[in-house]
Amino acid sequence: MFKALLINKSDDTGYTCTLTDVDEACLPAGDVTVRVDWSTINYKDGLAITGKSPVVRSFPMVPGIDFAGTVTESGHPRWKAGDRVILNGFGVGETHWGGLAQVARVKGDWLVPLPDGMSPREAMATGTAGYTAMLCVMALHKHWAEAGVAPGSGEVLVTGAGGGVGSVAIALLAAQGHTVVASTGRMAEADYLRGLGAADVIDRASLSAAGKPLQKERWIGVVDSVGSHTLANACASTRYGGAVAACGLAQGMDLPASVAPFILRGVTLYGIDSVMAPPARREAAWTQLAKDLDRQKLAALTTETDLAGALEAAPRILAGQVRGRLVVNVNA
Repeated sequence: MFKALLINKSDDTGYTCTLTDVDEACLPAGDVTVRVDWSTINYKDGLAITGKSPVVRSFPMVPGIDFAGTVTESGHPRWKAGDRVILNGFGVGETHWGGLAQVARVKGDWLVPLPDGMSPREAMATGTAGYTAMLCVMALHKHWAEAGVAPGSGEVLVTGAGGGVGSVAIALLAAQGHTVVASTGRMAEADYLRGLGAADVIDRASLSAAGKPLQKERWIGVVDSVGSHTLANACASTRYGGAVAACGLAQGMDLPASVAPFILRGVTLYGIDSVMAPPARREAAWTQLAKDLDRQKLAALTTETDLAGALEAAPRILAGQVRGRLVVNVNA
């Protein structure tokens, strides 16, 4: 038996998520079994736990789109007992039992090795949010390298700055010498964001309403986890030849934008997918995170809880009341 958050849906009880004991015989099919050491709570996990959006596709379901742990059994050629691994994406926590549990059974093809020098807790403090932030930064860096843009040559906007993706993106970009401007709806968090490396903090209200299709040029690059009007305004105010990496939809899935920034200023919009990214890109991102992410800054943006606390935290994440990263000690 092991402890897990378990989501059920029935005509009698409706949609429920409870902390319960689960028999290992109930684990789904997979060729690798992992003893989970740490997991984390992301926005998508908040949707799954609360049922606010139809994220979960089958029932019962263990939520948790990522975990770090140690292989206990393996029928996969790459992995053996004792290997330390990370999983994020591939529908885990949505269509396949996820990481908010003490044990997981998954496909070995979904796993990547825990990078040298990174602990399982640090991996989940980074989590899908940090991994996604790194994919965004990698896309911008590739673009800037081709365009001959040097760090510090202009401002980089990070929207949703107080969230997991935004917080890690700020730390990564600032460490690489970029001038980062953080956009947030929680101006009381300005000191926290500056502590991560933001040179300036602006209110998200300046970006979240309908704006002109082409605005004053300001950003050499943008990391956006918000979508909707915020993404449209970010594109409209990106400098000639700049780039925007879009990875989220906290404000909405719509994009009320014009083609003007793309055809008149040569702005590039990169769509960043973390769920189905190929293995080589995943491993490159995690390896780079282990090298580049300041451990002290990572600790500053991380809060710890247990499985019961994860249940309580889910609605607060959806309400934008959780700062930075929330790691889950599944064995506490």
